[in-house]
Amino acid sequence: MNVLDFDIIRPYNFQEIQKAIPRILNDSTFHLMMDYLFSPEIKEELISNLKAASTVHEFQLALTLPSIQSIIKKTSDGISYSGFENISKNGSYVYLANHRDIVLDSSILGTILSKLDLNTPYITWGSNLMVSPLIVDLGKSNQMITVFREGSPKELLLNSQRLSSFIRKSILESNKPVWIAHRKGRSKNGFDKTDVSILKMLTLSGKSDIISKLSELNITPTAISYEWEPCDAMKVREIYLSRDGGYVKSKDEDFNSILGGLTGDKGGIHIAMGEPINDKIKNIDLSTINNNEFIIKAAELVDEQIYKNYKLWPSNYLAYDLLNNGTKYSGEYNNDTKVILEDRYNQTASITKEDNKEIRELFLMLYANPVINKLKFSY
Repeated sequence: MNVLDFDIIRPYNFQEIQKAIPRILNDSTFHLMMDYLFSPEIKEELISNLKAASTVHEFQLALTLPSIQSIIKKTSDGISYSGFENISKNGSYVYLANHRDIVLDSSILGTILSKLDLNTPYITWGSNLMVSPLIVDLGKSNQMITVFREGSPKELLLNSQRLSSFIRKSILESNKPVWIAHRKGRSKNGFDKTDVSILKMLTLSGKSDIISKLSELNITPTAISYEWEPCDAMKVREIYLSRDGGYVKSKDEDFNSILGGLTGDKGGIHIAMGEPINDKIKNIDLSTINNNEFIIKAAELVDEQIYKNYKLWPSNYLAYDLLNNGTKYSGEYNNDTKVILEDRYNQTASITKEDNKEIRELFLMLYANPVINKLKFSY
């Protein structure tokens, strides 16, 4: 597989970014976004810096980082983080992460890494999310790798091999980390479970044995949690309508999910960096299991760290108690949490156009599942 094969999935190089900047600046939606995020004076300064950018890093400093910082300031109570001592400045990692928000999960990680003077990653991005030329230009200018999700079985295999090879080349040759969700699409029900097909994809490249194929990528489980999920109502609606086959994704739904994730209230946000799973997967005895069983064990190692490191919020504890009609965690939340949770449920019922026991249970599970998962490893 030669380097030309990567052209359809790789991020823009800076020459391509320079061509994209005028298109971005001529897009009316971009200016609406900037007007929401910044005062006229700051907007003017950022656009001037954007025009003067001469590297990918300068593009991110001019536009991406200020935009994410403004979004966080406007829609959250701030970011906290832990575990970043587990990675080194000169290391390159595959950040295998749980996935809650389309744009912000990887963007917030990039913001923290930049603050700590650590290398920011390429990010994987589903082709279904390229909903407009502006989104494509902004994404590919911000180190986006395209993941193709549709096609014949042969095309899907080829695309998986290409993606796997690009990620391996990034880690081993370019010393460039990569963020990738541990499952296809966002978690809709709060249950973060690693999809073994993601790990299988990572083993489609490389010439060594399966343990070495994974260990040389420095796979590092990464957990993000939001006190309030900005798209909780839309997620519950999708699950509810999907149960009887009544869910059909609307033309603008992906764009609305992107917008909702950016503008919705989030409360607190936390990212926990785990430890690379290299040592543990090297200790798995391949003489007693086959490759598929090995992949399952590797996925369980990722899940264990995500569950244990996931920061629980008052909203999670309250939802767990309500779901179980108990008071086990009553000391972890107060009446303000109850009021906000109930208001968010009412918004969910309004969007779903139903108010019944099933919808309420789906809503509570979205917030309670992280508690349920953490309890599995509370030894």
